[in-house]
Amino acid sequence: MRTEAIVLEQPKDIALRDVRLTPPDDGDALVDVLWSGISTGTEKMLWDGTMPAFPGMGYPLVPGYETVGRVRETGADCALQPGQMVFVPGARCYEDVRPLFGATAAHLVVNGDKVYPVADALGQDAVLLALAATAHHALTLPGVALPGLIVGHGVVGRLLARIAIALGAEAPAVWEINPARTDGARGYAVTNADDDDRRDHATIIDASGDPSIIDTAVPRLARGGQIVLAGFYAKPLSFTFPPAFMREASIRIAAEFQPADVNAVLDLIARGRLDLSGLISNQASARDASTAYRTAFDDPACTKMVLTWENDA
Repeated sequence: MRTEAIVLEQPKDIALRDVRLTPPDDGDALVDVLWSGISTGTEKMLWDGTMPAFPGMGYPLVPGYETVGRVRETGADCALQPGQMVFVPGARCYEDVRPLFGATAAHLVVNGDKVYPVADALGQDAVLLALAATAHHALTLPGVALPGLIVGHGVVGRLLARIAIALGAEAPAVWEINPARTDGARGYAVTNADDDDRRDHATIIDASGDPSIIDTAVPRLARGGQIVLAGFYAKPLSFTFPPAFMREASIRIAAEFQPADVNAVLDLIARGRLDLSGLISNQASARDASTAYRTAFDDPACTKMVLTWENDA
């Protein structure tokens, strides 16, 4: 069995090519992919070659953990049903390329327990479930209060604000320095540091990826406040110790989302507390992947790029 997939042959060398799929087991489903999101965190580092080495890292690779498709076939032990729409947060189903994280392909073989059925009404917005779950994970770390300030108004920053409100927080302030990203707020205000004089936040969450963010955020904390790092940082982070010492600041790092975060986000959507619409700014055919990836990473007005596949929705 074979499929077309987006393959990074080496940094900045991307192509749509034919690859071999592993045979499905009884617990697997064959999924025809409809949409795949492009991550501007992990995928950008894989794209430009700055991803630190880790077990399994190497080229050629299939990227992607933001995919939505429809189940075509299932094995005897798979609980999914043909025709169901599912969110696929990664796949390891190739014989001749590495999966990092493997979901950006026209067809996938996936274990039925590793994907999430979604309502057809979500459509391509369902590709945002990975980022929404990432935001939910950062917001619900044990011992962390919901934020009064979010830094960065890309898609993760917008989801942090929307989900914080859905979880019962007062509308947080959101800082953004890029004029192309100041629109799109729903129920909260977008501002910048120069126009915000608050210095009493219990929690500040960063989604900007700015390696200097700790020094920027510390003066805005209340004593004993926390900074949660929810961005993806390509360069080392450092900070000036005395101001952080004076505020007895804590720094937390939000890691990858867990299945409970995806399910919590789906529950918020089902109860009408969370809306994912209006966050996808660009889409392109998977056949134009090279251009689409450059747009996703280089165009500051592109908040989210989605690749479309030639499978019927």
